[in-house]
Amino acid sequence: MAAEIPAEKFGKCRCETHHAKSILYQILNQERGSETQWDRQYCRPHRSTGSKSCSCTDRRRVVLKTPEDTCRRASEVLVKTLTFIRNLPSFYHLPWEDQVVLVQQNWAPLFVLGMAQEGVDFDLREISAPSLLKKILLNQSLTASNELGSSSLGASLAEVQKMKNLLWKFWDLDISAKEYAYLKGIILFNSGCHVLKYLPYVQTLQQEAQQALMEFISTVFHRNRGRFAWVLQLIASLRDIDADAIEELFFRPILGEATVNVLLLETLYIKPDWL
Repeated sequence: MAAEIPAEKFGKCRCETHHAKSILYQILNQERGSETQWDRQYCRPHRSTGSKSCSCTDRRRVVLKTPEDTCRRASEVLVKTLTFIRNLPSFYHLPWEDQVVLVQQNWAPLFVLGMAQEGVDFDLREISAPSLLKKILLNQSLTASNELGSSSLGASLAEVQKMKNLLWKFWDLDISAKEYAYLKGIILFNSGCHVLKYLPYVQTLQQEAQQALMEFISTVFHRNRGRFAWVLQLIASLRDIDADAIEELFFRPILGEATVNVLLLETLYIKPDWL
């Protein structure tokens, strides 16, 4: 059920905005929020205005507006991500314990990077549970409503906004195919995973990918050090993306109770003892 989003001109978040309409009117008409305004604020390219978003954004939940098409494209991105990993002999030279750590900690930023490379954008709609008073006034079944609401908890709007903003930063930089390949290597061989058994080997692989990226940018973009720094900043932002939000938004409608982590390990032929 789409929720109303007040106009920013009031300078307040929706939890602080007051309307002249009666409380009863607002309860019964909550689902008639402005679809156009929602699209403009959250579904389209979002640029930071420098103002801090309201904390209530963290509590708001969203789902895909067109899940069939978007989930299909997201699945294609995940398959291409897995193909990239499977084509790296250096990855399979690692013990399976290290493979598990690298996949589980880095699949989300790799996926977002793949979404950027494939140009996958998506629209959202907000979901919210109707209030108890509204259920009573409309004579709705509490049990039926609860069952319906539990079918999709949605993803955090704040986390999805971070992801969409990051995608547009990649598109603004017009990252090339080779840059994407080097970036994937830098992200996959994450030397920040200090629990790795072959940490020095992983550090070497990451340094090689960074060096290759720097040399490529230096050659193609005429020693543009600023571009290299911008790209490295994007990598840091990628690691901040919440994997649970990605799973809930793009893969929960497909996988149900299954998890992306188990799917990835099975597809990559990584067979820990506990699987």
